[in-house]
Amino acid sequence: MSGGFRHLARSAAASSRLLARTGIVLAAVVGYFAVRGLTHSSRAEALRNAARIEGAEHLLRLDREFWLQDHVVHEHAVTRILNWIYIFGHWPVIALTLIWLLTRHPDLYVRAAGAMLVSGTAGLIAFAAFPVAPPRLAGLGMTDTVTQQSAAYRLLQPPAFTNQYAAMPSLHVGWNLLMTLAILAATRRAWLRVMAVTLTVAMDTAVVLTANHYLLDALAGAALAHIGWYAAGQFPHHRDRRGTSTADSSGLPPSGAVLPAQADRRSRAASAPGWGTQ
Repeated sequence: MSGGFRHLARSAAASSRLLARTGIVLAAVVGYFAVRGLTHSSRAEALRNAARIEGAEHLLRLDREFWLQDHVVHEHAVTRILNWIYIFGHWPVIALTLIWLLTRHPDLYVRAAGAMLVSGTAGLIAFAAFPVAPPRLAGLGMTDTVTQQSAAYRLLQPPAFTNQYAAMPSLHVGWNLLMTLAILAATRRAWLRVMAVTLTVAMDTAVVLTANHYLLDALAGAALAHIGWYAAGQFPHHRDRRGTSTADSSGLPPSGAVLPAQADRRSRAASAPGWGTQ
């Protein structure tokens, strides 16, 4: 009976910790959008920085955004799909993935949420220090397909919480990649892993072909996601989980663990005459 009470106490404590962390994540997301929306940058500065991005891409031979979009922009069925991916493949996917992790893989939920906090904080600093006009606003002749063909995006992300010059790095790419990394770590089911990778590749494609990000923005977002994922894995919680200790956070050994005294008694019993396999 006492063991049952201890198990219930541990479960209740773990649930309380997860709920507290969930509240922190929700508050951080709201704070992220509030700060991002309040970060006003001058159009002239954002255009100058966009020109710097274009110059860097030219040196790296990555300046292919206009050429890529020009191949699909007149195919309305294709642009509609790209818009849907950009709009509904981000926050809905993140929310569903976090809920799944919270209920099925709480350790990975904590890591994914921590990675979002790390990368989101770094992103906010970048948006404030280095505002960049996206390709749709940089005078490249590219079409803003999301705004022209859909109003759904404004429902998921109202203009009051939008900084249109928060292009570098792309957290559309970065945070979707974090969800993929969490899913890959959580499951060996082939269909889930393929779906996770496909969604990330689809978002990488959509952010460029809808003229919302440069290729360099997407690469920076992916790099930041990996940094956040690594950093969150170094938090004490995850180091403890990767350790070999048999005691959990309550200080009690897990069910079925063999204590040193028990191991010693079993060793003596095994060496006694008549004990063993027949």
